[in-house]
Amino acid sequence: MRTTVLTALVVAVIATAAAPAEKARKPRLDLRAAPRMAFSPVNVLLTAELTGGDDVDQYYCPEIEWNWDDGGKSVHESDCPPLEAGGTFERRFTAQHAFRQAGTYNVKVTMRKANRPVAVATATVTVRPGAGDMSSTEPY
Repeated sequence: MRTTVLTALVVAVIATAAAPAEKARKPRLDLRAAPRMAFSPVNVLLTAELTGGDDVDQYYCPEIEWNWDDGGKSVHESDCPPLEAGGTFERRFTAQHAFRQAGTYNVKVTMRKANRPVAVATATVTVRPGAGDMSSTEPY
């Protein structure tokens, strides 16, 4: 009887150890622009935010690259302390950019970790010609 109980206990411990751990859910990267439509020249505030999911370490302290779709790029390299167990990390990143000419711009933000993209999001900004802007001949 003692052997049967001990065997059952050992089998239960092995089965528990072999059970797969719950897989972490990756957050989704969203990108918002404010304003999304304006007259030139305009300063636009862009907000990239990780929504949902778990605090997965590959999203901790990322490099953020902004591609403005007007020939310009900006890169923000993070300098963070090591992630501690149970620690939290930044989920919202902002940048401001001046669009000087009329056009439709597909702004893209890329989060990188160890030079590998881990998340990408895009937002469209529409800029119409403002007073004195001769960059477009289209009537609005």
